[in-house]
Order: sequence, then C-alpha cells, then structure tokens
Amino acid sequence: MRIAMIGTGYVGLVSGACFAEFGLDVVCVDRDADKIARIERGEMPIYEPGLDELVARNRDAGRLAFTTELGDAVREADAVFIAVGTPTRRGDGHADLTYVFGAAEDIAACVSRPTLVVTKSTVPVGTTRRLWDFFRERRPDLPIEVASNPEFLREGSAIGDFMRPDRVVCGVETERARDILAQAYRPLNLIETPILFTGLETAELIKYATNSFLAMKITFINEIADLCEKVGADVQAVAKGIGLDGRIGRKFLHAGPGYGGSCFPKDTLALLRTAEQYDSPLRTVETVVAVNEARKRRMVRKITDACGGSVAGRAVAVLGVTFKPNTDDMRESPSLVILPALQAEGAEVRAYDPKGMEEARRLLPGVIWGEDPYGILEGADVLVILTEWNEFRGLDLDRVRRMMREPRIVDLRNVFDPERVVRAGFSYVSIGRPAIDGSLPEKH
Repeated sequence: MRIAMIGTGYVGLVSGACFAEFGLDVVCVDRDADKIARIERGEMPIYEPGLDELVARNRDAGRLAFTTELGDAVREADAVFIAVGTPTRRGDGHADLTYVFGAAEDIAACVSRPTLVVTKSTVPVGTTRRLWDFFRERRPDLPIEVASNPEFLREGSAIGDFMRPDRVVCGVETERARDILAQAYRPLNLIETPILFTGLETAELIKYATNSFLAMKITFINEIADLCEKVGADVQAVAKGIGLDGRIGRKFLHAGPGYGGSCFPKDTLALLRTAEQYDSPLRTVETVVAVNEARKRRMVRKITDACGGSVAGRAVAVLGVTFKPNTDDMRESPSLVILPALQAEGAEVRAYDPKGMEEARRLLPGVIWGEDPYGILEGADVLVILTEWNEFRGLDLDRVRRMMREPRIVDLRNVFDPERVVRAGFSYVSIGRPAIDGSLPEKH
C-alpha cells in the first residue's frame, strides 16, 4: 500500500514514519526544500524521542522517502493524508484552513486515478465534507473520496501513541474508504486496538471533544490546587485519591501553571467557535479557556509573593521553558506569559531548557540563557521550576543553595519533595501544597 503524507510537521513526520514502520510505502511531501534536505541528512525539524532512529531505519529499508514534488507522490498513492497546520486564525479564534485547502488544491491538480484523501490535520466539524464537495467540483472526472482520521499524539511520546494507541478513529462514508484505512492500520489488529469507524462529522468532533475534555481536567485540578493552598490540603494526594476512581482516571490531573502546546489552546478555541456557529454554547469549555489564561498570570503573582511582593532588581532563575518535557515545542507555553511579565516588573530573568532554547531565544528577548541548570543559579534570588524535565529532579540542592544569593524555590510543577528541599535550607513554594520556609533558623 502506498501513502502520500502532505506536510512534515509534527503530525505528518511522525505519522509518515510510523506508517512506514507498519510496512507501508510512504512518501512525505513538504514545500520547504530546506526542511526536506535536513530530514534527508538525518536532522529532525522537531525534537521527539526516537524519531531520528525511526526515520533512518525506514529510509534505509526503502519504505520512507521525502520530496518537494507533490505531484509524483500523489499520482502513485492509494491514500493521500493531509497533515498540515491549522493554527488559530487571528482575530476570531477559528481554525485557519488555508493550508488544508491549499493542499487540496494541489492534490486536485495532480491526481490521475481514483484516490482517497484523508484529513489527519485537526479541522473543524464539517471541513472534511467541504473537502469532498471541493474535489467533486475540481475533478468531476475522478472518484476522489474523502475520510477523516484525527491524530491523538502526545508530544514527547508520539511514536508510542501511534504504534500502541488507545483507539483509532476513522470517519468514512464509503466501503472503499473503510477498506483502505482498515488496511493501513491492519498491524494494530495484532494488539487488538479498537478501530472506531464513524461518520465524518463524528470523527472530527471526537478529536475536539477529547482535547477539550483533557484541558478541562487540567484546569479542574489547577483550581482544586488553589483551594488546597487555602485549606491546607495536598493537591497531589487529592489528585491520587480522585484519580484512582475508575470513572475519572489519573491522567491529566497534575497541577501546574496551565496548559499550553500546539493542540489544547487552539482546539478549545476552535470548538467554541463551532459551537457559536451552531448556537449550541459550551459554557464549560468557555470557562476552561478563561481560567487557563488567568492561570499563567496568577503564577507571576505566586513568584512575586514568594519574593516578598516584588521581583524588581532580583535575579530569577527559571528551569524549563517548553510547554512540557521531552519536546522543544514553545507554542502557547506558559513561559511566554510568565517570563516577560517578570521582566516587566524589573526582574533579571535567566533560563535554561534542555531542548527548547533555540526557539525560546527568538521568542523571549532579554532573557539570559545558561548552558546547564547550574549556569543560571549563581547569585540568583529565586529558582523557578516551570517545566518538569527529569534532569531537574536530581539537582544537587546543597550546591544550588551555595550558589544562590537567597535560598528560595518556587516549584510550579511539584518536582521536589518538600521535606528534601526544606532540609537543604530553602524556603519552598509549590502548587496546591502549603508553603514552607526552611531557610529560617529554628526557634527555641
């Protein structure tokens, strides 16, 4: 089976490499010749654990190729997947479908035989049907069918999510489309993965509803964390207690500075715009979006309060700027709100991130960047943990204490054990747990 994957961004590159690992012949297409050249040299345009090895293995096996020539890839394909970006449109919150319909225009100009076109990009409800109408108008001479196959990949664990998914969702309206997608995902039958075949609109809505529900879980536990701080409870114990309920589950119940990334912010907004169009408001999702935006600003106050009410003239050392660990993705990261706000209040902001600093340097002017975690700590007045990279958990706190001017930690990801931090002589502020001042001498 031959597949053309239009777009070599996060979804297209991971999906194309994984389909090749399934044994399919895959050609990934991108207009950016420089990007294609870098990939062919083994330089991945994104950081995703294991992706470089997966791409190299399947290129060497002859199952995975890259090109800028869409026509050649599409003409030989049994299925063409559209995996281009759908960013939030400026001004109104709708998903921008420019790249999707641009790809469709190119496909229509190149196909020469019956073809299945599959939307893997996250698109608003009704888009796939619009594409079907589009192809009927552009190519009435060919039976071009359309299907929806939304992705559910988590950055940092995307390969595992594709190869061992909870489920695969396929929106189809013909037996041919169903057969082609069933064949593409046939290897998953060996591990009894549920493959859910639905209508087009249902598949599209499953994607948006999934991401909005997960965003709601994050926002819920963040608000519970605020209440925990007021009443003296521990949000991590609360999260464990409710997460052990099988009806709720433990995932996405980790309190922090708010969700970010390429999916949740834009998908919640796009779902709200769709709901407005159909006069079916989603009040819970509206609240999730508003609370999450306020959450980032609240974290700024948390840091300044830990510094006695002001960060003016203070050196703030920040560990982690990507929206989550195991990715270099800076899109909608809380750091993009928190760090500039601290600078505006007069702080000298220093930062380090294992993978995200190349992009962050462009997005966060004026920040001083370190080569390692300890490189930003000399003379710092406060250490802020903003992304929970595993390497931060093993910091030598005695060394950190000697380097800092003030022994103060604000842990916005609950990375540290409070008792360990206090024993090392720090004052410690975390999320949803009581603040502790271990920097003061014991009273007798």
